[in-house]
Amino acid sequence: MPATIEDVVARARQDGIRLVRFLYCDPSGVIRGKNVHIEFLARRMRGGVGLTRAQNAINLLEQLVPVEGMEPVGEIRIVPDPETYSRLLWVPRTASLICDQLDHDWRDWGACSRSFLKRAIAAAAEAGIAVMAAFENEFYLAQEVDGEIRPYGNGPVYSSAGMDRVAHVVDDIVAALEVQGIAVEQAINEYGAGQQEIAVRYSDALRAADTQIKLRDTVRGVAEVQHGLIASFAAKPFADQIGSGAHIHFSLWSRDGSRNLLFDAQAGPRLVSTLGRQFIAGVLDHLPALVALTCPSFNSYERLRPQAWAGSTVSWGPDNREAALRVVSPLRGREMESTNLELKTCDPSCNPYLALGGLIYAGLDGIRRQLEPPEPALHDPALLADEERQRCGIRPLPASLREALAALQADPVLFPALGDLLGRCLVAVRTAEATAMEAMTPEAARLAHLRVF
Repeated sequence: MPATIEDVVARARQDGIRLVRFLYCDPSGVIRGKNVHIEFLARRMRGGVGLTRAQNAINLLEQLVPVEGMEPVGEIRIVPDPETYSRLLWVPRTASLICDQLDHDWRDWGACSRSFLKRAIAAAAEAGIAVMAAFENEFYLAQEVDGEIRPYGNGPVYSSAGMDRVAHVVDDIVAALEVQGIAVEQAINEYGAGQQEIAVRYSDALRAADTQIKLRDTVRGVAEVQHGLIASFAAKPFADQIGSGAHIHFSLWSRDGSRNLLFDAQAGPRLVSTLGRQFIAGVLDHLPALVALTCPSFNSYERLRPQAWAGSTVSWGPDNREAALRVVSPLRGREMESTNLELKTCDPSCNPYLALGGLIYAGLDGIRRQLEPPEPALHDPALLADEERQRCGIRPLPASLREALAALQADPVLFPALGDLLGRCLVAVRTAEATAMEAMTPEAARLAHLRVF
């Protein structure tokens, strides 16, 4: 990948690019941006592109929400990271760059979610930890027939028939991801009618979040432009189908990349190191607030329910897919490298920089306080007796967006870590979304999320 402005311009010209998208993810999880012509690319990469401060106060319904400091007065700059250049196969002569949002002094203006993740990564580095991660996405392919949106390409879960029915679409998606340097490890048809899953190779935390933006954009673009289909990353786009997650797989490494700090050969199969257990304990302690960042939409709480494979309780366990935090079985012969944790309480409507940054801050607090997690849940938390639930520290997560926002505001670690402006913006924008969605019928609210995400 190119590393300098000059490299990007040369690569874009070689690729025959005319327009370059300067992309960012706003607090509502919507991917937005502006196009720059190739003749002005170098200038705009150096100086950024102007963006009104009010833009981040626009929610997923395109409503401008009153937030002090985000009035339509004053500008910030969206400034691209040269390492994120990607050629987009589904649109002609177009490429993209992922951007930071910076003030005129070239620092975070207070509401840049990518800068929030960078701060979390720096905090981990101070503790001697490099975080590696990947988002494992589920999404639905759908088509509009006579004004009704229906799932597309249904087949039995994991079946060859299901794979055949969407093979032409998935192949184009994978090709478009490969051109961007994104390594697809698995592509399968999931449980829901028309539901797909794509798992990509892990990378450092910042690149993992950047990749999540690229993947969502690519899947949506290929499905719509090349196949006339809808690809929806909404948490629960269909009332009668299972929800979609964006499970975060992550591991903690020494800063030189030589050791997976979660791995402990003496801890036994599917168990983790003392540091890993402390990180788990921190995530569990902050999880009711964290879901405001990882399951952040009104629609998220249609998915986050018991026995929906979504992790609807504060819980953890080895290969427990109903627990919020799963200890993943390592791969034979690659135990040290492959030991990782999976946060299931995350869906693809999230802003990945906020979700991953919040996860890191929560886990680091567990390490700082040397917390110890409760007993792991070895069965579905919903089926455990009260005594066992108590031993495992199992308690319900917020049942609505409003409850999650209240938990976030009360959290002594996560809310201050966001910073004043970003924290106030998130609460205001998401509260406005909740108010608007509560006034809709459940089906109208689901449809709004389906179309946006």
